[in-house]
Amino acid sequence: MRPSFPCLVAALLIAGLPALVRADPVEDFYKGRTIDMTVPGSAGGDYDLRARMVARRLGNHIPGKPAIVVRNMPGGIGIQAGNHLYNAAPRDGATLTIVFQNMPVLPAIGTPGIQFDARKFEWIGNTTDGPNVINSWHTTGITKIEDVFTKELIVGASGTGSAAYFYPAALNALAGTKFRIVGGYPGGNEINLAMEKGEVGGRGSNSWASWKSGHPQWLTEKKISILVQIALKRAADLPDVPLMFELAKNDEDRQVLTFLSSDMGIARAFATTPGAPPERVAALRKAFQDMLRDPDFIADTTKAQMEISPSTGEEAQRIAASMLDMPPVVIARARALIEGPAK
Repeated sequence: MRPSFPCLVAALLIAGLPALVRADPVEDFYKGRTIDMTVPGSAGGDYDLRARMVARRLGNHIPGKPAIVVRNMPGGIGIQAGNHLYNAAPRDGATLTIVFQNMPVLPAIGTPGIQFDARKFEWIGNTTDGPNVINSWHTTGITKIEDVFTKELIVGASGTGSAAYFYPAALNALAGTKFRIVGGYPGGNEINLAMEKGEVGGRGSNSWASWKSGHPQWLTEKKISILVQIALKRAADLPDVPLMFELAKNDEDRQVLTFLSSDMGIARAFATTPGAPPERVAALRKAFQDMLRDPDFIADTTKAQMEISPSTGEEAQRIAASMLDMPPVVIARARALIEGPAK
């Protein structure tokens, strides 16, 4: 007896159920797609190197295994890349940015040109919470922060809204140091070259992890001295280098310096656009954590001597939001310090 037409339809539907069950809309979206990963700084710096290392392995853990292409977008101390992520990039989870760690601070203090709210980025994960540091070059004869209370040290920075500017500026105002800040450098590599050429005597900020991975010989040969570390706790391998807020003269000043240090919990974090579909954000966050356990990624970072002390996207989201929870008077004082004296 031949089966009836309804029975044939039912049989075909049942046969197709496994395929329907296996359908993954996240995988369908990313399969054959290229993710755009932007870097706010110039090529060769720590942000750039980390982004390229992540781009090399992250796609293997995202459903659909998309390709990831890195492009540098220097400009405005990271503001250009932040504005692009917030306003121009498609809100579909196909754009990632490694975010300059001071991005949550800049909107809080009213930095000109900001067109984003860092709390609304979808934070994917963070590769390290190690400190930033201020350093001197060996030709200056300055080897500890106490020297900068009596002798001027010229340090390089990318702009007045960059960490390399406002860390030394804050220490000048609240601790009495004698940093002279020279801005306008496109990125960290250019500041490093300026140190070597004698244009500046130090760098207003760089990650401690970056010095260890990018220029370990400078540490071994004592070409640079670490003067201050910016974080909420001292790095285990910098036990004798003071934290920035420890140099404050009173509790009120200590609060301001603590505020300027608190973003180090997202020192090298990645984010995607606000409004990206939640299921894609969840997939990216899971992929990031899986990548951190990937033997190939671990081998890459070990070979590069790159410090990895990661945190999750959810933790990065919380830290970014908490930056605006400080008392308004603290934020106002920080804003006044960074803006400088009235003309």
